[in-house]
Amino acid sequence: MKMGPLKNIVVILAAGLTACGGSGGGSVTAPPTSITPGTPPTATSCGLVDRQNFAFSVLNEWYLFPDTLPSALSPAGFNSVQSYIDALTATARGQGRDRFFTFITSIQEENAFFSSGSTAGFGLRFAYQGNRLFTIEAFEGAPALNAGIDRGTEILAIGTNSSNLVAVADILTAQGPNGVNDALGPSTAGTSRVLRITDTAGTRDVTVTKANFNIDPLSPRYGSKIIDDGGQRVGYINMRTFITTADNQLRTAFADFRAQGITNFVIDFRYNGGGLVSTAELMGDLMGGNRFSSDVFSVTRFRASKSSNNETRRFSPQPQSVSPVKIAFISTNATASASELVMNSFTPFLGVNAALIGSNSFGKPVGQIAVDQASCDDRIRVVAFAKDNAAGQGDYFSGLAGTMGTTCAAADDITRPLGDPQEASLRTALDFVAGRSCTPVVASQSAQRTSSRSQREILPLPTNPSLAQREVPGSF
Repeated sequence: MKMGPLKNIVVILAAGLTACGGSGGGSVTAPPTSITPGTPPTATSCGLVDRQNFAFSVLNEWYLFPDTLPSALSPAGFNSVQSYIDALTATARGQGRDRFFTFITSIQEENAFFSSGSTAGFGLRFAYQGNRLFTIEAFEGAPALNAGIDRGTEILAIGTNSSNLVAVADILTAQGPNGVNDALGPSTAGTSRVLRITDTAGTRDVTVTKANFNIDPLSPRYGSKIIDDGGQRVGYINMRTFITTADNQLRTAFADFRAQGITNFVIDFRYNGGGLVSTAELMGDLMGGNRFSSDVFSVTRFRASKSSNNETRRFSPQPQSVSPVKIAFISTNATASASELVMNSFTPFLGVNAALIGSNSFGKPVGQIAVDQASCDDRIRVVAFAKDNAAGQGDYFSGLAGTMGTTCAAADDITRPLGDPQEASLRTALDFVAGRSCTPVVASQSAQRTSSRSQREILPLPTNPSLAQREVPGSF
């Protein structure tokens, strides 16, 4: 493909996390490098105004929706680079096209995350329902799972020590989810909290200290398996995030599926906020054994002034590729960006044999490039391109439920482990593969909108989120 000046820029599909959840990422295969914008700021210091001016220059040159940018907006009065970016993108946000998808991050932090999943925290994903807080996933090798906290554990109270525990219900009533974010503390190693928890083993207080760890994109417990469903064998992948370390895991998993003649698949993207486009493209190739090299995986479109960077990416079957007859994609409103790209890319070829299972996805058909100011460790992630599939479908800002060939509504049953064939969403996915009927997802229930507090919601981003919290929805 011809990428012009972008050939060495990491391109991601990353989303800010709103009150109803969602996040994501994506990239070309080359490592990130600094590029010089067409209208760089003249100052070279790392003072706030200089950094804000740099951000403006990036948006002015690359932003996908240039007509929405204010003709002039002084950075005076904005106390951070991000607050200035948010003001610049306010019009596009009001149109539902940039829901905090454009942001500033640390070059060092981002490189560490995308290369290995490196982050700091308890190693949990949290979601709230009404005035209750639940663990929906726990990461291997992280403090929380080592302390006995796993999917389905309810957090009853939070404190810095056992004498100042505050009930989660009281925090949510008084301050909402952001109050829980604050109570859980910053994403820095060494931050310690006492959590009162309850699960099948009973109620108890545990002390958990945040630490550095690597998120495994495919869990060693349930990331890849073959499920025997009444004699029909189905390949199952639970994909947490699209980062470099997923590539070999995916190749290994699909090589096993291919060797065993598996042709029906469940791809569990329920909490997948996205990641590297290169990994999403590889995943498409690994499920594209019956695709021709002329078949289009995706089309990338930049603004008119940057159209020389447009590209058509075609399937490239790999030695490990399988040839799916049916694919069931498990989705929630935390399913975004690169995961939606994979789902959308198979719709033109599989039609009704490609299904969205669960609930509507987040809705993010646009992605970001990275423009660096290395001297300040600043990386501006600016929405710069849109993604379409082979049929030209790409405007799914309200989620994919309206464009997928088949949809089947299902609950996210946290009382059962991920990968359990009796878990509600996986059970419905297996029923779809087996040809059983289902109740469709209501496409008009947009994942952009905050749904009823009676439904489970991924916790929104903290005020100063880590990159992992942007890419792995609900993680702390």
